[in-house]
Amino acid sequence: MTNIQQDTEPTIGALAEEADTTTSIATRRATKGGVKRFLPTLTPWLVTGIALVAGVTLFGVIGPLLVGDPTTIRDSGLQGPSGENLLGTTQTGQDVLAQLAYATRGSLQIGLIVGLLATVLSAFFGILGAYLGGIMDEAFSLFSNVFLVIPGLPLVIVISGLVPREARGLWTIAVVLAITSWAGSARVLRAQTMSIRNRDYVSAARVAGERPWRVIAVEILPNLLPVLASQFVFAVIAAILGEAGLSFLGLGASNSSTLGTMLFYAQNGFALANGAWWWFVPPGLLIALLGMGLSLVNFSIDEVINPRLANVRAQRRRDRRAKRAARSGGPARVATAGHDTKGVAR
Repeated sequence: MTNIQQDTEPTIGALAEEADTTTSIATRRATKGGVKRFLPTLTPWLVTGIALVAGVTLFGVIGPLLVGDPTTIRDSGLQGPSGENLLGTTQTGQDVLAQLAYATRGSLQIGLIVGLLATVLSAFFGILGAYLGGIMDEAFSLFSNVFLVIPGLPLVIVISGLVPREARGLWTIAVVLAITSWAGSARVLRAQTMSIRNRDYVSAARVAGERPWRVIAVEILPNLLPVLASQFVFAVIAAILGEAGLSFLGLGASNSSTLGTMLFYAQNGFALANGAWWWFVPPGLLIALLGMGLSLVNFSIDEVINPRLANVRAQRRRDRRAKRAARSGGPARVATAGHDTKGVAR
């Protein structure tokens, strides 16, 4: 009689160990190349956008330290630019350059606060709900849909109008803008998370017994960084423009100076009728430059997260490698589009 030796079935501990090994291998492969695969291609448009945003930010951060008190009233009202006042004065003789520096800092603060709050809210309701699934996902999705169908601008105007003027501070306006601008981003993050949570390395992490918060933070969140960065930049743009619109209507922050409040006081002071272009052109120009710079940065980030632009990004990389190879005299190494876009969340 022939002895047949049966294979022993793997134990649960062996399966967990194998899953843990698979998770570590997947993590190493995902992180191979570092953050480089998530970075946008350095193009002239991206450099221009970064330069504009950096210039406006430096002016808003350092400018208030170099100018005088923007509230000082002088007897030289509506004076044009001169050696004493580089951007002229307002109707009450206040220095426009000093007001512009402080107003730029206020707008940047509101944009940063709203961007952070909106990104956190969208990540919480989008990523967490999609990963947990079930009733939690349905509740979060319903809550996001309710905020998504509510018209944003009328709601912002109503909420700002109901809040007393003395209580409308910078944080109040920031919270109002944040709670009306996160729902759309949450829907995008939910769709991306539902695609990523079924991948092999996420399943391996679950089998290995990893806690849900660690699976989200280590396995899912790194693949969503380009999406989160794009949504953060878009939220900052929307917040700065939204705050400027509210302040122009007289519904902005009452205890802070922003570019929108400068336009509001310029309108009330009949700057356009009096030909005082130095009062309303600089804040409007700074809003336009900051919005254009952030938009150029956002368009560059879109090359990483938009599958339609993946081939364009890959072609740029191949062109750069070919140019380097031509200068060095060696053969050009051709990379496929699938290799260049590896790891990008679809």
